[in-house]
Amino acid sequence: MNLNLFDNLKSLSIIVSLCAVLSACQKPEPEIVAETKETPASQVAQPDLALICENLKKEMTEMNAQRTTLAIEQVNQDIRVCLPLMEWGEQKQLIDLSNQMYKQFLAIDRTPLQQMAFENYALDKSEYPTIQQNHFEQLNLRDQYLIRHQGQAYIELVDEGPAHIFYRRHPQYLAKVFAPYLPEAERVFIEELAQQNSQPLLQNQKLNINPNEIVERAIFWESYIKNYPNSTYLADAQYLQKTYSALLFKGLDNSPITTQYSDQNDIQTPVWLEIETLAQQKNSQLAAQADKFIQFVHMSPAERLVKIPLKSTQLKKIENNPQLLATTQLNQYLNLTTIDLKSRNRDCFSDSICLTHQS
Repeated sequence: MNLNLFDNLKSLSIIVSLCAVLSACQKPEPEIVAETKETPASQVAQPDLALICENLKKEMTEMNAQRTTLAIEQVNQDIRVCLPLMEWGEQKQLIDLSNQMYKQFLAIDRTPLQQMAFENYALDKSEYPTIQQNHFEQLNLRDQYLIRHQGQAYIELVDEGPAHIFYRRHPQYLAKVFAPYLPEAERVFIEELAQQNSQPLLQNQKLNINPNEIVERAIFWESYIKNYPNSTYLADAQYLQKTYSALLFKGLDNSPITTQYSDQNDIQTPVWLEIETLAQQKNSQLAAQADKFIQFVHMSPAERLVKIPLKSTQLKKIENNPQLLATTQLNQYLNLTTIDLKSRNRDCFSDSICLTHQS
């Protein structure tokens, strides 16, 4: 055998043996399996909403003039949580409780000197801002607190003129906190009245809105009555519609639109122009009243006595008072009612619902 061939075969045999040894020593690679642990779902304790809402009513009832604006804001947040879980009847109970809650929160028992300092503070606030600190230090401590926190928790200080300065819950409170969760008819009522009453209706015992705004409000409430005949606030809407109609055609007792309705030149010009425009509209009770108002103004006193007969006993009492006679005849001819804007039994002009104030 060729020596070289033998050497080659020997070398090959050694290599094969080494490979076999190495293969035997090498452990097989384990199969990689992704390990998945079953993680239990996070056990987050759910709040007991029924308990929160039950406690909420207690919190609202116990709110008083020693509490902070933060406390009342926390209650308002719970109100937002509870309202979607309630039917309208229970939601209305919360509205009533919220009225009482703010009344208690804003109650202040002032001494005569503190009352004087409070009125002086409000008076000087606009006229002499630089001397406020002197009045501020004389205020009741609760007044000082509320003035510092105006704008929080829907609280504001309203100045309608001398002797008519007070705190109130801003009309937007019910519109923002309650209205989004209420039935449509009640939501629309509250949102509209909140907008109308955001600015006081009266300022220094005079109307704080122009004739065009009076017309728009009267038309809105007339439309509301037609669209929501089953509204909880239907009677209040009717009252508002009658009130703004009376304000348009008569004005206030201390600032009437005219004295005797003798002719159109006797009527305040902005009022007359609004009434003329309104009379051209169709399918509106207010427009029909406007048309009759124009007819009334064009009647002579003698014609009015014939076309608008009054009871003899009533006529005898007022026949020598031309202004009262004309107003009485107008009331009957247009079916207008006498409205008391200062009535504490039905205040529809300081909030977004009509309120009754305790004397």
